[in-house]
Amino acid sequence: MYTGLLHTHSLVRWIMLILLILTVLRSYNGWKSKRTFTPSDKKLVLFTLIFSHVQLLIGFLLYMVSPTVKSAMNDMGAAMKDKMLRFYAVEHIIIMIIAILLITIGNAMAKRTTNDSDRFKKIFIYFFIGLLLILVSIPWPFQMVGAGRGWF
Repeated sequence: MYTGLLHTHSLVRWIMLILLILTVLRSYNGWKSKRTFTPSDKKLVLFTLIFSHVQLLIGFLLYMVSPTVKSAMNDMGAAMKDKMLRFYAVEHIIIMIIAILLITIGNAMAKRTTNDSDRFKKIFIYFFIGLLLILVSIPWPFQMVGAGRGWF
């Protein structure tokens, strides 16, 4: 179960990142060019929001069955001194929750805005900050915490 969840979490990450980058770029373009917020913009934002929440749910399941997290929970004092255990038990999950919370708040605020330029601006700001937090918190293979995990 753990391996399947880990692979699913990694695959959904790429879909979510592509959607998030597209949303950020499109919202920046819409904000700066003062164009109309179209139904395709609304769908892109919605799919980005859905995939980010699906990713968070898979992450929560993974957190519950992860042997690394279980090891950290057995001795949190020692885990806080170990960079890898601390990353997976505390840092990764907290930063990801904050990032997806920002994306959700940005979507909600944009829905309440009637001016299309302001709508694009809110989406851009919140989704961009969420994207940055996500990129910082992913255990990339070139980092110590992601060494040996691969790109997928």
